[in-house]
Amino acid sequence: MTFPHNFFTRVFIVSLSICLIGITAAAQAPLPTLAPPPPGAAPGAPLPTTAQAPAYPPAELDRIVSPIALYPDPLLAQVLAASTYWDQIPEAARWADEHHYLAGDQLNQAVVADQLPWDPSVQSLLPFPSVLDMMASAPAWTQEVGSAFLVNSAAVMDSVQRERQLAQTYGYLQSNATVRVMGGPYIQILPVNPAYIVVPYYDPRVVFVRPRPGFRVTAAVRFGYGVSIGAVWAPWGWGATRFDWGARTVIIANAPWRRTWTNRVEYVHPFTVRRSERRVPETHRAVPRSEHERATQWQGEREREEHRR
Repeated sequence: MTFPHNFFTRVFIVSLSICLIGITAAAQAPLPTLAPPPPGAAPGAPLPTTAQAPAYPPAELDRIVSPIALYPDPLLAQVLAASTYWDQIPEAARWADEHHYLAGDQLNQAVVADQLPWDPSVQSLLPFPSVLDMMASAPAWTQEVGSAFLVNSAAVMDSVQRERQLAQTYGYLQSNATVRVMGGPYIQILPVNPAYIVVPYYDPRVVFVRPRPGFRVTAAVRFGYGVSIGAVWAPWGWGATRFDWGARTVIIANAPWRRTWTNRVEYVHPFTVRRSERRVPETHRAVPRSEHERATQWQGEREREEHRR
């Protein structure tokens, strides 16, 4: 069978059009936010140790940090540290989801008893299944966050400040009953109660742009879903994690976080929690969250536990 010359030309044009449509759709994909994870999201794979360090210009960094820039400082610091172990996030998110019915001392005891193998920075987020779920459901973005933080943590911190400045200038970022927004040369977001960490819910496509006339900016950022973090979580850095914004340094568990792109394979942060090299048989029942429980957290509402007795 023979085909006219213009047949192949048409096939090429149609194929090129399909590719351009796919590229355009990918470029317009929404930023990750506290929203239900997409179905079938695949976990990200770690970069090979010989991979070249990626470059992130300021505008790209602003896009990367925008979904977490308004997190309270202690939570943001833990997320940035944990993101550098992006390959461990999916399993940690699954464990947190299946043990969401545990809280406080009971959850802490389960973490210790199960001898979880992930880095303590990842384990520190186990009380926040919604945050781990967000990170696991957007593996490419989580790897971007971790890579950017490994390559240049100071530049990431500068980007966070740029985003916070925009949100505050436009009136979206304000103090409330659960967080204090402190100005000065650097904007800090600190929990009113250091033992109660609230996760903000907001759309990055809204809170970093000038509001349209009549838009109620105070409703754009909601601090509803929170977690009580007691002294038992101190070995994982809670209560001793913060930013030294002036020095462009992240303090995790009272020690500067020094993991970089160059030393990421051998670096061991000085947590006081004992690291486990192998799992032990599970001693707690696995009960994944219901769709209703997930929905309350995605909507920035307080946790509605259905399984705890």
